[in-house]
Amino acid sequence: MRILIFNWRDIKNPSAGGAEVFTHEVAKRWVAWGHQVTLFTSAFPGGSEEELVDGVRVLRKGGKYLVYQRAKSYYKNNLAGHFDIVVDEINTRPFLTPTFVGDNQKVVALIHQLAREFWFYETFFPLSFIGYHFLESRWLRSYINLPTITVSSSTRSDLVKLGFNKVFVVPEGLSFKALDELPKKEDNPTLIFVGRLRKAKCPNHAVKAFKAVKEKIPNSQLWVVGDGYLKKELEKMSVADVEFFGRLPTARKLQLMSQAHAIIVPGVREGWGLVVTEANAVGTPAIGYDIPGLRDSIKDRRTGLLCQPDPGSLAQAAINFLTDKSLQEMLSNNALKWARQFSWVKSAKKFEEILREVTGN
Repeated sequence: MRILIFNWRDIKNPSAGGAEVFTHEVAKRWVAWGHQVTLFTSAFPGGSEEELVDGVRVLRKGGKYLVYQRAKSYYKNNLAGHFDIVVDEINTRPFLTPTFVGDNQKVVALIHQLAREFWFYETFFPLSFIGYHFLESRWLRSYINLPTITVSSSTRSDLVKLGFNKVFVVPEGLSFKALDELPKKEDNPTLIFVGRLRKAKCPNHAVKAFKAVKEKIPNSQLWVVGDGYLKKELEKMSVADVEFFGRLPTARKLQLMSQAHAIIVPGVREGWGLVVTEANAVGTPAIGYDIPGLRDSIKDRRTGLLCQPDPGSLAQAAINFLTDKSLQEMLSNNALKWARQFSWVKSAKKFEEILREVTGN
């Protein structure tokens, strides 16, 4: 098949996240299986206007906001008629491809999660109010009758409530093989936060929770891996034994994950929570908020712990975990077993099957 993907970022974008990992991991496998894949995305400083990345043709036009406008004009002038199917990947604002690709073009939507509460965390009033109450539901009306792919049952339920009637779940995968056995952990009780340091990821909740943990478990420590606009604020509010590592290469990140006793995952909502599966695959269970996405990737009291979305509940869950050796052992072993079922090959194959069904190939 000839597959065209629209997404606001690509894997090389400095702001790339879990959605971009998902897209790239499945796309490069499609290329390896003989498909032609083109990704239309936004430009960023230092990025080439066009290049091949693991066999995927990447076209970068327009910046963070102009990419949507450029997508429409560039498609009409250069891409129309050259593809069997279009994948419109929606991260808050959609490309609205159903309005410009033509009635004869097959389109599939890819939605990792709804924005919903994100509007109040990452935008200012009145845009936050307009986005939450009007924009998102209005934008998505163009897609409710299209085949739609998401990564968790939570998001599938959200989409069905909005009127979507053809929603498929394709789970996240893993870029590496899960460990064969549990690794050696740090001597001192260690928690780790991994993610972008931005409001919607609630890293401040992780630091606040750790303050309470520290009072009960004096020799505990918190590692913060990631970068973002909240870093300086977090450093100011942190206490002893909180270490900020910044953004790390994957190997180093996984090493720290494997040494920690648990990864703590606050947040507003997730599509799935790829860091949870990655941590599980190196023998580290997750303690996270009971929110969409995380309630799919974390099986409460089996592979990790879910708690109410507030720092106090997160702290108490962490304290319960760190002071109960049998609970640690049980969750760590189960998390490792749970992670072994995930792979990007499985994800790419399931996604490919859906595209074949839609196109009739």
